[in-house]
Amino acid sequence: MYISICTCLSLFRKILQQYWGYNDFRPLQEQIVDEVYHGRDTLALMPTGGGKSITFQVPALAKEGICLVVTPLIALMKDQVENLKQRGIKALAIYSGMTAHEMDVAFDNAIHGNYKFLYLSPERLGTELFRVRVQKMNVNLLTVDEAHCISQWGYDFRPSYLQIAETRPLIPGVPVLAVTATATPQVAQDIMEKLHFREKNLLQKSFARKNLIYVVRQTEDKLKMLLKICHTIPGSGIIYVRNRKSTKDLAELLLKHHISADYYHAGLSAEIRNKKQDGWKRGNIRIMVCTNAFGMGIDKPNVRVVIHMELPESIEAYFQEAGRGGRDEKTAYAVLLYNESDRLKMIQRFQIAFPPIETIKKIYQDIYSYYQLPHEAGKGTVHNFSLIDFSNRYGIHSLTAYNALQCLQREGYFEITDELDNPTRIMLLANRDDLYKIQVANAVLDQFIKTLLRLYSGLFSNYVNIDEQHVARTKGITEEEVANFLLRLSKMRVIEYIPKKRTPLIIFSEERLHEKNLYISPENYQMRKQRYEQRMNAMLQYATLTTRCRSQQLLDYFGETDSYCCKRCDVCVSRNELDLSRYEFDLLLEQIKKITRENNYTIEQCIDSLKGNSEKALKVLRWLMENKKIDETNDGTIRWHD
Repeated sequence: MYISICTCLSLFRKILQQYWGYNDFRPLQEQIVDEVYHGRDTLALMPTGGGKSITFQVPALAKEGICLVVTPLIALMKDQVENLKQRGIKALAIYSGMTAHEMDVAFDNAIHGNYKFLYLSPERLGTELFRVRVQKMNVNLLTVDEAHCISQWGYDFRPSYLQIAETRPLIPGVPVLAVTATATPQVAQDIMEKLHFREKNLLQKSFARKNLIYVVRQTEDKLKMLLKICHTIPGSGIIYVRNRKSTKDLAELLLKHHISADYYHAGLSAEIRNKKQDGWKRGNIRIMVCTNAFGMGIDKPNVRVVIHMELPESIEAYFQEAGRGGRDEKTAYAVLLYNESDRLKMIQRFQIAFPPIETIKKIYQDIYSYYQLPHEAGKGTVHNFSLIDFSNRYGIHSLTAYNALQCLQREGYFEITDELDNPTRIMLLANRDDLYKIQVANAVLDQFIKTLLRLYSGLFSNYVNIDEQHVARTKGITEEEVANFLLRLSKMRVIEYIPKKRTPLIIFSEERLHEKNLYISPENYQMRKQRYEQRMNAMLQYATLTTRCRSQQLLDYFGETDSYCCKRCDVCVSRNELDLSRYEFDLLLEQIKKITRENNYTIEQCIDSLKGNSEKALKVLRWLMENKKIDETNDGTIRWHD
């Protein structure tokens, strides 16, 4: 047994060195790899930047067969496939928006093409095409990325994730690795149950980030505070805002104050986004102002500050975004700017996030009518989707439509993807002999075909992404001429040509129901509303609570209730200035809380009733007043604010 274990560990490290250039694993990675390699279902909880992808990529490479990776993030899916290809590892992806023929070719390659990874969007798992083809694959591991999406207790529940468990009988004996960076204890248990773990097996790395200093700044002038932070903390940074317009406005403000900055959001083209992201990664741009579209899959180790201009929706979202700072284990700051208007905005968002059930039912019928889908039809169909066009056509406020559609998604009627950049794809349909005859017969086409074959490999067996601009530069022609060549070859059935497009997609999971048969569960509706409110209140509490270490607050939310004060956040620093030990401060704090809730005492009376040093008691009382936990009434008595 000892020899067997040593042999496995040696194999894992050899793979790690060969493909990633690392000599050793990060904490917990090797244990997770070993568990799934030996066939045990495993849930791995690792914070953002903890190296989750290696935990399934290494064991999959160590065994014969292909690893299925389920993830809802199509953009990240594409990035991971490209990263694996660059390392010389064969990988492919199947997701909504691909043509039936593209999917057919991809499944054939997954079965016969010696591929090691097949990435799938969750809604593909319920299709008959997948269910038939997966049984012909030699699957060695089923990986569930963003595993919290399977839990209704989680902050990003996706009904399509519930189909994952139905895949397990099709690949009997194959272990499951579920990975996530954000799961409370309740969500973690729910993940293991929903994925039908043969036995509970939770491996968890502490969520503590000792090098990441959490700070909340309560200020009415956020822009002034932002400029001060950017001038004070050197190095690379990210600034998160809630809407696209603010990204550009804020980047321009920073540039006016001689701070290198750019902006990023999902509305920009893929080419522009990649250029901006690359400039930031290389250090040519210091600060990236962005929406939450920025960050997925980004592994820039030396981010020194992550600033949130407004409150995120939940602790989970905040923790994940803030966690993009300091991945090199050096000191970094996660700063949240807050004022009372943020509370009001968050409450307003909560009020509109759950439209009346009757409104949701009407929008259900409207969305099927929008695509002219009759009753008892539409299941499995995929369509381009424009929220603005849909809202305008039916006279619905876009925010109402968005939130109603979100509710219907959570009920499992359909899925709406994020805005996707699908590049031009081509595949050669003609065999080599027929292609040669076409080239001999047409000199102009011959030169163009030679250019394609020289620039792109695999055209005879796969759909290949091509860049018309690159082809045009290489050939010395315009992009329009490239498109015309591709169209001409497509009409001749020499190639399959899928022009690039950019749009969100809607995938109908169920056929259209008659109004009398449409059911929106009041229990689920109320439960989700309650969970939303709980997450909102937790985020508000984090932003406003000034009597407990920031790191402790976050860790407690994720079930780590025995953590120590970080001694570096704004709360700890403020407390340290009092020259009191943590024990002394907490003891006096609890006594003051009890006294001020039960009695109408003046400050002097409160000090007299406290046990211990009156000078220390006065320090704590002043600190509590400065942090607005207690205040003095008109009659001179003090009261505690909950």
